[in-house]
Amino acid sequence: MTSALTPRPGTIVIFSDTWCAFAHVAVYRLHESRRRLRLEERVTFDHRAFPMELLNGNPGSRPGSDSEVPSVGNREPAAGWQLWQDKDWLYPSSTLPALEAVQAAKAQSPKASEDLDLALRRAFWAESRCITNRAVILDVAHNVSGPDEKAIEDALEAGAARATVASQTRDAASGLVVCSPHVFLPDGTDYANPGMHIDWEGDWGVGYPRILEDDPTVYDDILERSVV
Repeated sequence: MTSALTPRPGTIVIFSDTWCAFAHVAVYRLHESRRRLRLEERVTFDHRAFPMELLNGNPGSRPGSDSEVPSVGNREPAAGWQLWQDKDWLYPSSTLPALEAVQAAKAQSPKASEDLDLALRRAFWAESRCITNRAVILDVAHNVSGPDEKAIEDALEAGAARATVASQTRDAASGLVVCSPHVFLPDGTDYANPGMHIDWEGDWGVGYPRILEDDPTVYDDILERSVV
C-alpha cells in the first residue's frame, strides 16, 4: 500500500467510474451507512477517478451497462435504476467530463464533491441523462446544494481538473487499484467491490453478471474503522 492511497483518519478514498453499476451500489451504501451511523461530520469520501474508457482503451459499452441493471440494481433498488430511456444518440460517450466535475467540486469542499458525485450517478442510472454533456453536468450541479455551479463551469471550461484526473488514472493503472469500485481506509486496508463476489456469464457486453455473494454489512465496518 502506498501512502498516496492511504488516507488520513476520517477519510475514505473511493476509486470508481460514474457509469459503473457496482460503484453506484457501493457509493449509495457508503452514504446510507454513514447517515445511519450518524458519522456525516466524522467521515468524508475522497472520490478519485477510475475511468474505464482510458484503462480499458475503448469507450464504454451500453450493452454491458444495460446487462448489469437487473441483477446489480436488484441489490439496491433505492439507489435508482432504469434501462436507458432517452434517445440512443444521447447515451453518454464518455464519463471524463463528469469525473472532472467531481474533482472540480472537491476544490470547493469535500461535501460539494460528494453531493455532485452522487447526483451525477443518479442522473445517469436513474434518469437516463447524458453526463458527457456539459449542460447536463451543470444542471445537475445547479440542483445540488453543495457545489457552486459557476465554479464548476469555469473549471470545466479551463480544464482545471484534467491533470488531477490524469494523475488518478495513473494511480488506478498502478496495479494497486484493481477495479471500480475500490475503497481504501486510513488503517491501510482496502476493499475491492466491497462485500461482493461476482462472476460473469458470457462475454462482457454480451452476457450478464452473476452475483455469487453480497454482504452489505461490510459498509458499517468500513465506516466505523475510518472514524477520526
